[in-house]
Amino acid sequence: MKRSKKKPEHYVNNAEFLEAMKGYRKAVNKAKREKQTKPPVTDYIGSCFLKIANHLSYRPNFINYTFRDDMISDGIENCLQYIHNFNPEKSNNPFAYFTQIIYYAFIRRIQKEKKQAHVKHRMIEKQEFIPFVTNPHDTTQYQVSGFDVNVMVPDEAVYKPKKKETKGKVSGLENFMELDD
Repeated sequence: MKRSKKKPEHYVNNAEFLEAMKGYRKAVNKAKREKQTKPPVTDYIGSCFLKIANHLSYRPNFINYTFRDDMISDGIENCLQYIHNFNPEKSNNPFAYFTQIIYYAFIRRIQKEKKQAHVKHRMIEKQEFIPFVTNPHDTTQYQVSGFDVNVMVPDEAVYKPKKKETKGKVSGLENFMELDD
């Protein structure tokens, strides 16, 4: 007798998530009609956001960052910020919609952290950063002289994605056309 393999349960049931989103959207529309404040997100929807963000953070391209918790927080915050943009009439896949929102929140956090790390390294390299410790009861005002804010601006955009150069490359219909030089 052969055993049939049981399909693994997904951590977010898309059908239940869709129904919860429809219910939330109805509640928001009702609040708008009655000129009341927007209702809070249900615990189920919030737990779905948390599960999606946590599982996405375990992907190989995100797992080794020390600021993973910040990435997860940013992803959940963006989901809450853009929850009103999800339209169940246009899409029946809230899981994919919010996964994309969280994914791009992760990317933005990584870029922000790379920029901060670059600025920190540049400050240390130029020896513009002078660390000192003060006593909590010390009321003396300290100033670092000769500090130039422009030093923190990097020479090149090491934290921005590089654009692909298309100069000189021919693609598409240009293959069939005669180009005049």
